[in-house]
Amino acid sequence: MLPITNLTRDEARRVRTVLTDIDDTLTNDGKLPAEAYSALWRLREAGIRVIPVTGRSCGWCDLIAREWPADAVVGENGAVVYYLDGTHLRVFTHPSVADPAVHERLAAVRDACLREVAGCRVAKDQFSRVYDLAIDFAEEEPRLPLSDAERIRAVCERMGARAKVSSIHVNAWFGEYDKLSMAELFLSSVLGETDPRGTSIFFGDSPNDEPMFAHFPLTCGVANVKRLASHMEHLPRYVTEKEGGFGFAEAIGLLLRRRAE
Repeated sequence: MLPITNLTRDEARRVRTVLTDIDDTLTNDGKLPAEAYSALWRLREAGIRVIPVTGRSCGWCDLIAREWPADAVVGENGAVVYYLDGTHLRVFTHPSVADPAVHERLAAVRDACLREVAGCRVAKDQFSRVYDLAIDFAEEEPRLPLSDAERIRAVCERMGARAKVSSIHVNAWFGEYDKLSMAELFLSSVLGETDPRGTSIFFGDSPNDEPMFAHFPLTCGVANVKRLASHMEHLPRYVTEKEGGFGFAEAIGLLLRRRAE
């Protein structure tokens, strides 16, 4: 991982879309700092698309699409995209999402995780999820080690679900999609972006961001990604000096300065 200060003018000028994880990428200690929120507005004012790509629930996506300076938000690890079409909220659903009967299968996965990994619990935003299950291992107390998150992931996969470990949750779902496939599908089929891989930069911090880190040539991790680097095969090209939302703001400030050079 290279320091974000190595970002070149040419790289910065190619960016038309900023894709970004939310938790521990835009936030610090669970809060969205003013610096990160201001950076989102600066991107909008510069004419650059902003699309959060998150494991958070459809309920979160509804709020973010309506109230944040975001052009769209990919939610539940790629199941859906919420976006505004004028004043109308639209929902774009991945074609491979599971049918409603999936909730019974997810309930069985939930019960197995709670039974087999002591201290884990269902995420508090589960009530507003439509397609996936989120098991909390580090958002609230007791915060469990990453080794327990890997045990949760293994339980989910043993039961046939896809599962990804974020910095706070293990997300499980049934369906052939992920953050990457949905982000590219939405950019190309809805927004008409002909070269999403070459005109986007992705920001993240954890193992569930690896498909994005592996696919996009231009990626940046906020500094806290270093804590999880030993658990990851694919790392971002660049890394910030600061953590979380402060690191995101650091990178966006540099990106915009490079574009103006």
